[in-house]
Amino acid sequence: MSFEVHAQGAVHVFDCFSCAIHRMAPICEHCRVQVIGQGVEADGHWYCGAHCARAEGKAGIVDKV
Repeated sequence: MSFEVHAQGAVHVFDCFSCAIHRMAPICEHCRVQVIGQGVEADGHWYCGAHCARAEGKAGIVDKV
């Protein structure tokens, strides 16, 4: 069974969740890991956590626990 993901005006069709995650998950702009679950967004950039955001010069970013 396939399913659709509607995001940012586009429709993507997948047959499994792992394929959807692989295609749709953002990439941390510091360490290049795929962000699955909690991540942080700062000034339009995605990071896997506050540590990577701070390493890129983003101030005031904290992890949510």
